[in-house]
Amino acid sequence: MKKFFYAAGLLISGLYFSQETSSKLKVSFFDGIAVAGYADHGAYLNFTGPNVSLTQKNIKFIAGMLPSLRMKEDHSSGTQNSPIMPTLGAGLTVVYKKLAFQIPAYYNAKTAEQNGNWKIGFGLGYSFK
Repeated sequence: MKKFFYAAGLLISGLYFSQETSSKLKVSFFDGIAVAGYADHGAYLNFTGPNVSLTQKNIKFIAGMLPSLRMKEDHSSGTQNSPIMPTLGAGLTVVYKKLAFQIPAYYNAKTAEQNGNWKIGFGLGYSFK
């Protein structure tokens, strides 16, 4: 009788685990998503970098690094930063079909005029995959 239950358990678990599920967890270095948005009184253009993503039906949730080009005019007196700077952010991206919505966070380093802090933004983009 024990052998019957073991065989039935193996058969049921084999059928259960062989079915494809609609959610999938994945780690990748690039997802083919470009996003333009607004953060800290300036614009940014970024591409999703190393990340962890979860796909459920038509929606993909991504948490990861965001290599970016930030465009912001420096209003300080004296020496000024370039208006276009490469930077690295971190954030969340949600992709529905080909449309991407993103909430990035960028760190502004400490200066003589202000303390270092994180600034949060938002953006819309397109998934090429």
